[in-house]
Amino acid sequence: MKKIILTLSIYLLSTISVYAFSFTFEWGDIKKCTSGYPNKVSNPIFYLTDVPKNTKELRFKMKDKDVPGYNHGGGKIKNYNGETTIQPGAFKYKSPCPPNGKHTYEWTITAIGDKKKKLGKAKAKKKYPE
Repeated sequence: MKKIILTLSIYLLSTISVYAFSFTFEWGDIKKCTSGYPNKVSNPIFYLTDVPKNTKELRFKMKDKDVPGYNHGGGKIKNYNGETTIQPGAFKYKSPCPPNGKHTYEWTITAIGDKKKKLGKAKAKKKYPE
């Protein structure tokens, strides 16, 4: 029985190919918005750590954790070259804009390699307005 569990554990670990990396972000100099009607703005400043080797593209998506059905969009950085800081202007998205107080927003970044293979995924969240 122990041999079966060990074999199964090794197999499962070997099939996990998505690597968890991390990042933080700052909203940056976006126009303050609390009307519920987001603006189209440049991306936040992202600080990346331990992005998987061989990453060719980064895909960004933002979700309002208080209103998860609303699509804020995101963007892509093709031809990623290992940068650890992504400055505003890399892509546009619909800004955070909660109509009633603060909301929690979560960014997800997916690292993509050759042949569109997902190499890793990271998430970070922050309140807006801060």
